[in-house]
Amino acid sequence: MTDSILSLCPGPWEDYELIDTGGFEKLERFGEYILSRPEPQAIWDKSLSENEWKKMAHAHFAKEKSNPEKGNWEQLKKMPHNWNISYKNEAGLQLKLNLAQTSFKHIGLFPEQAVNWDFLYRTIRRSPVKNPKVLNLFAYTGAASVAARAAGADVTHLDSVKQVVTWSRHNMESSGQTDIRWIVDDAMKFIKREARRGNKYNGIILDPPAYGRGPDGEKWVLEEQINEMLKVCAELLDPKDHFLLLNMYSLSFSSLIAANLIHGNFKEVKNAEHGELYLVDNHHKKLPLGIFFRFSSF
Repeated sequence: MTDSILSLCPGPWEDYELIDTGGFEKLERFGEYILSRPEPQAIWDKSLSENEWKKMAHAHFAKEKSNPEKGNWEQLKKMPHNWNISYKNEAGLQLKLNLAQTSFKHIGLFPEQAVNWDFLYRTIRRSPVKNPKVLNLFAYTGAASVAARAAGADVTHLDSVKQVVTWSRHNMESSGQTDIRWIVDDAMKFIKREARRGNKYNGIILDPPAYGRGPDGEKWVLEEQINEMLKVCAELLDPKDHFLLLNMYSLSFSSLIAANLIHGNFKEVKNAEHGELYLVDNHHKKLPLGIFFRFSSF
């Protein structure tokens, strides 16, 4: 069976807007507040002037010269450190997500992932298994976990950083959900233990970073370890009723790499789709923001 190759962009979203991109930056509205942040993919020119960006933005993130992965927020207009926005789709998914300015330019939300939340919600709701078991690895602040739980899944949420697991719990509670299982652990160590125990999951969600550290300093390098991780995930996935969603953000990766990894490690890959995720700014420029591969037996 041939995979479907897609480019996916979220539909209209009242609480989010990509206003402009360019000059290695992006200008976004999250609810009432507009933020200017670095974006390495935006190598083209801005459509609006620098002065227009400054007039619109409530805050701008400036990278540290000594460490490009960290920086500081420059407050240009009055805004809270913490706030929230809502997301809903036509199928009935409703999320309330808590945002905050962090020293790593992130705010607790990746808007392009809305297409994956929609996929999870649709897929789990049509599952032949009541309350399917779903494992979310590298789960960050948990929007995907909450979407899966809202669809009726029994969710295990794993991340190596205790603070973002706490953030995820707040997102669950704000969205009116309960009973997600929280795990603070190294993803590879956890899934190997699960495989030894013979545990199975109906769904696995993976959104691994390019680089990372486990809670005890365990090193994660995407190119070096994703193949091994998928081999173990193949052991954990229920052979009959299952789905898998892989998302990766790496400038050097294409979805063809994801396709080779998946087909090389899983015996049965039905209803497979892969491609790019992107957002469109108000001036019709398309900003690529990662690749995905997903498949489902139902």
